[in-house]
Amino acid sequence: MSSDSARAGAPVAELPPSARERILNTAGPLFYREGFRAIGVDRVIAEAGVAKATFYKHFPSKDDLIVAWVRRAEALTAAAAPPDDGPRPLLAYAEAMIGVAAEESCLGCTFQVTAAEFSDPGHPAHVAAAEAKWRVLGELERLARAQGEAAPRQTAEAVFLLIEGVWAAVRMFGAEAPLDAARLALRKIAG
Repeated sequence: MSSDSARAGAPVAELPPSARERILNTAGPLFYREGFRAIGVDRVIAEAGVAKATFYKHFPSKDDLIVAWVRRAEALTAAAAPPDDGPRPLLAYAEAMIGVAAEESCLGCTFQVTAAEFSDPGHPAHVAAAEAKWRVLGELERLARAQGEAAPRQTAEAVFLLIEGVWAAVRMFGAEAPLDAARLALRKIAG
């Protein structure tokens, strides 16, 4: 005999997040708001409600945690992207990113902040942030090709720099960032 929850259509209880997920869910917003260097491992452990041994089982060092957060942020950014099956996928992607930047909770680009805080290009956090940005540029070029742009790499680079400026402006000016001007410029580049 099967249980009620096993029947089709019956609600399934969600499992609580794993300790690793709790650590990332705690550390990421702290890093984003306050900076990587301002947040110590002990604070993450306390706020995530995990034991020190559990933390170090999942993240042997703070640098490992930071790299994991950067990779998580990249996955979250990708999840915010619209489907690329429309007639103007590059334009849709860039408009979606400007929309994310316009959200009240946005403090700019995690990857820019990471690279700035860890300026040594060999630091694992800097490497992870730069790799994420290279993948974004590659994705923009793919979308420019799909959109039928005559010079897909050049268009992708222009859109990339526009979006980078949007993230920096939001970090600097918050809700006062000139995002309407960014949308107009985007349409001139890829519209």
